[in-house]
Amino acid sequence: MNKQPESAGKYFYCLLRSTEPLELNTRGIGERGDKVYTINYKDLAAVVSDSPTIEYDSSRRNMMAHTAVLEEVMREYTILPVRFGIVAPDENAILEQILKRRYDEFDRLLHGMEGRVELGLKTFWYEDVALREILEENEVIRQLRDGLAGRPAEETYYDRIRLGELVEQAVNKKRAADADSILKRLNPIARDSRINKVITERMILNAAFLVRREREPEFDQAVQQMDREMGTRLMFKYVGSAPPYNFVNIVIKWD
Repeated sequence: MNKQPESAGKYFYCLLRSTEPLELNTRGIGERGDKVYTINYKDLAAVVSDSPTIEYDSSRRNMMAHTAVLEEVMREYTILPVRFGIVAPDENAILEQILKRRYDEFDRLLHGMEGRVELGLKTFWYEDVALREILEENEVIRQLRDGLAGRPAEETYYDRIRLGELVEQAVNKKRAADADSILKRLNPIARDSRINKVITERMILNAAFLVRREREPEFDQAVQQMDREMGTRLMFKYVGSAPPYNFVNIVIKWD
């Protein structure tokens, strides 16, 4: 049996529409920094680089190498991103199992993503803002909290549990109201949106928006306007022009 060369594998970055073979300036993942190029079929192209068939660890260096390739391609093309770490066994696997076998699927997905980018927004309360506002707005919670002052812990055990439950309910209600207010401003500009799980107590919204490129400045202005209006109580972390990971889920299984 013939032994395959070490670089027989192909690290797979993304798909785009191109009838002509392309070669990128950005170098590929891994210590060797192989060239990045396309494997083409009809008007569909897979962006790859030569690679040993290994499992890449999600180090900062590897993640940045993967992202750098996507960033270069996105300057000129609409892409379907492939998640980090996908390595095809060889070029034929890319050609036969991706480009030919799934051509209709990816042609349809590219058509749906054409001229659109993903914009991400995470919104947080500043420290103690939510609790301070809840105490100002909710007399029951305020009185219950004040009634605990100076009393021994064993005497106030159930009152403290009740206070915690009421505060949690109030925080969730306030989070939902603030998130809804933000989404009402941004959803009309976006083509689609995805609401992801909040990951800290201070986080209000963790969302991705699919926006047409020509409306990106309008979306930027809307976020900036909210920051001017709400910036004393809310912190906005805004990421623009990212690959549409939240709107494309490409599952890869090699034969």
